[in-house]
Amino acid sequence: MFKNLIFYFSLLFTTVSFSQIGGKYTYQFLNLVTSPRQAALGGKIITLYDYDVNQAIFNPATINRDMHNQLSVNYGNYYGEVTYGTAAYAYTWDRHVQTFHMGVNYVNYGTFEGRDEAGLLTGDFTGSEIAVSFGYAYNIPWTDIYIGANLKMISSTLESYNSFGVAADIGAIYIDDRNDINIALVIRNAGTQITTYAGLQEPLPLEILAGISQEVENVPIRWHITLENLQQWNIAFSNPNRAESDLDGNTTQEKVSFVNNALRHVILGAELFPGKSFNLRLGYNFRRAEELRIEDKRSFSGISAGVSVRFNKLRFDYSYSRYTLAANTSLFGLMINLQ
Repeated sequence: MFKNLIFYFSLLFTTVSFSQIGGKYTYQFLNLVTSPRQAALGGKIITLYDYDVNQAIFNPATINRDMHNQLSVNYGNYYGEVTYGTAAYAYTWDRHVQTFHMGVNYVNYGTFEGRDEAGLLTGDFTGSEIAVSFGYAYNIPWTDIYIGANLKMISSTLESYNSFGVAADIGAIYIDDRNDINIALVIRNAGTQITTYAGLQEPLPLEILAGISQEVENVPIRWHITLENLQQWNIAFSNPNRAESDLDGNTTQEKVSFVNNALRHVILGAELFPGKSFNLRLGYNFRRAEELRIEDKRSFSGISAGVSVRFNKLRFDYSYSRYTLAANTSLFGLMINLQ
């Protein structure tokens, strides 16, 4: 079984090329978390395989019949006037065709003052981006491996500039029911711009993620480990605020160790009472914590937490993510069972 898993994961790896992270591509909003549950578990969790219709936006292989007629809407304030939201819905056609999924990601950057070269006001402008995805998953016959794909259509408007693009997500997940272990791999945002903002072709934020999760036996806890940005090993950078100077005025930049760089690929999450009417969630994002921590101050960057409560056919979710002393985010979600 594991030989089959490695084979199909290897096929997924051969379909992409390496890229870099950090301010070098367009449509960055595609990597925002899709739900309070995911945010509370540290972000980018890809191993949830249950009723959560939001999960399929990040890993299409998780589309399943338990998502049938589940409708979810999520909304959050990011920084300043920036707001974003997601919506997702799944429908099972029949036992043979299985389940189709649709998702929407939207971000509004608020209103900005327009000025010319001399600093004179030219009028206010706005910016917003949206992506609509369609997904489907398939169980490889006689295995516990599921593969899936999302096709995304992307529209972006920044002031008077517009861009349109397409992208795809390819995912796989292995479900070990005997040991209650899920193993997943996802390649996200493989695509291109069809029309550019001003004639310059920009790459999309392609990313490879891997994850594993397990519900602990006799304890109502499911833990998650996600490895992000696997398309690039070195994702660390030297923080100028951590540079050291000697008496002669020579400056030595911070050196990021092998272990420190490795940990920046890791996201940890845990869910208490998973699948129940009430559950608690906690997560830790190592890269966020390291990049946003303040010297000589305890800011608890990288920590996230959340709660979920179900009333009959309604489920309410909330998450709080700690970034810095001055910037944190809350995300609210509502899931409705339309059956």
